[in-house]
Amino acid sequence: QVHLVESGGGLVQAGGSLRLSCAASGRTNTVHAMGWYRQAPGKEREQVAAVLKAKGSITSYADSVKGRFTISNDNAKNTVYLQMNNLTPEDTAVYYCAAKYGSVWGYWGQGTQVTVSS
Repeated sequence: QVHLVESGGGLVQAGGSLRLSCAASGRTNTVHAMGWYRQAPGKEREQVAAVLKAKGSITSYADSVKGRFTISNDNAKNTVYLQMNNLTPEDTAVYYCAAKYGSVWGYWGQGTQVTVSS
C-alpha cells in the first residue's frame, strides 16, 4: 500500500503561481511513475502531468499546461511537485496526486483545491 498526501493548494489570482507537493509513504518501491490529475466541476478527471520515478527527466504534460506547469520529483524525500505558473481561471479544479504501479494508476491522494480568480 502507498499513501499519498497533497499540500499547497489555495486561492490565487490569474497570472499567479502555486506549487503543489505530494508526499508518498509506504511501499513506494512498487511505484514507477507519479502524476498529477485534476477535476473541475462537471468535468472528467484529466491527467495534468506525469514523471517517471527513476528518470525525472522523462515527463509528460497535458497540452493545456505545457510551458506553464512543471512536474519534478525528489526520490530521497519520496515527494513529487507540481509548479504551476501563469495560472488562469480554467486551471481551477481539485488536484490529485497519483502513483502508478505496473500499468495502473492505483494510488490516489485526497486532493487539494486550486482556485484561480479572474
